[in-house]
Amino acid sequence: MIRYGFLFPLRVAILAVGWIVFFAAFLPVRYFWTENKKWKRKIERTLVEMMCGVFVASWTGVVKYHGPRPSMRPQQVFVANHTSMIDFIILEQMTAFAVIMQKHPGWVGFIQKTILESVGCIWFNRTEAKDREVVTRKLREHTQGADNNPLLIFPEGTCVNNQYTVMFKKGAFELGCAVCPVAIKYNKIFVDAFWNSKIQSFTMHLVRLMTSWAVVCDVWYLEPQYLRPGETPIEFAERVRDMIATRAGLKKVPWDGYLKYFRPSPKLTERKYAYSLFAFSLTICLLMLICVF
Repeated sequence: MIRYGFLFPLRVAILAVGWIVFFAAFLPVRYFWTENKKWKRKIERTLVEMMCGVFVASWTGVVKYHGPRPSMRPQQVFVANHTSMIDFIILEQMTAFAVIMQKHPGWVGFIQKTILESVGCIWFNRTEAKDREVVTRKLREHTQGADNNPLLIFPEGTCVNNQYTVMFKKGAFELGCAVCPVAIKYNKIFVDAFWNSKIQSFTMHLVRLMTSWAVVCDVWYLEPQYLRPGETPIEFAERVRDMIATRAGLKKVPWDGYLKYFRPSPKLTERKYAYSLFAFSLTICLLMLICVF
């Protein structure tokens, strides 16, 4: 009764008031401010951080940040494990990151086009092969700008249940710049923050968070890492994944996150089945030999 009858309406009201105040300030700055672009970008960043703070308040977010707050510098990229789209909101309320994000339909897509482009976010469609080349070029250009917002990438490429980390894509690790790991760990004491986009819309995911008692999590900003001599981008990615998994208490698994969206080819499945059958037969033979001798 308290969560659904009192807290949820109160949080909806907080979110509605936040949106009204935000748009009243953001739209004139975004579309009518023509002087001093530096101040324009600064105000837009501050308003986006404020709105993300309103979102976190609407869940009664209890977030502890550990480590130095990210700063605006060229030649750096931040990478984090990924549990939900709220990862971005929790990080964004502290620092206006420019994030690499999948294009979304509906109201999320509207926010992407009208608001988040102001902080330099880059969109892609994972079903479009040509988008990869465009995104790679934009990443390199963004990391070169001294006045650009810090770049944030979720190299897993999909939301994971905050118990595991799946394989990191190597794109963020071959830009030739500092990689700053960010570890995010949610406490499931009140609600599971994992967003399974295959069975639940983001709107219903937010409703679930807003009808819980609180969203509790820790965020660690770890030491910047650099590509070592003789180290490949894939090895670099695995080393950073080790750091994030250790700090957040997550288990590393050798899975590709894109398997959530694309099935492996039948040839690969048949080959794996054949190898498994061969290994099973070999094991049985060895056991029989051991029993005989």
